[in-house]
Amino acid sequence: MRDKILIVDDDREIRDVLRILLTGEGFEVAEAAGGEEALEYLENHAQDVDLVILDVMMEGISGYHVCLRLREKWNVPVLFLTAKSQESDLTMGYSSGGDDYLVKPFSPRELVARAR
Repeated sequence: MRDKILIVDDDREIRDVLRILLTGEGFEVAEAAGGEEALEYLENHAQDVDLVILDVMMEGISGYHVCLRLREKWNVPVLFLTAKSQESDLTMGYSSGGDDYLVKPFSPRELVARAR
């Protein structure tokens, strides 16, 4: 069985690039266009998700808030993938329950290595 990654980003192009990259590396991918959609997906499929790749700046609720809510119910690893690169952003990501933090633009090889 392949590892399943949930990509959460409101930018369709980013989701497309990540899906192509990760499926090419053997991962199964699910997608959500925002935080509420991601939380709804997890309500029904959390047991199948091995990693959540989560953007911070999205319409509706931010990735930080999604991570806080996610942590109330599930223990799935969270990798923030975001353009927010200040030290305070990283601190906020880790304090909201994130396990890793990668800044856009990112190296595809590094993303795959962290996902593994």
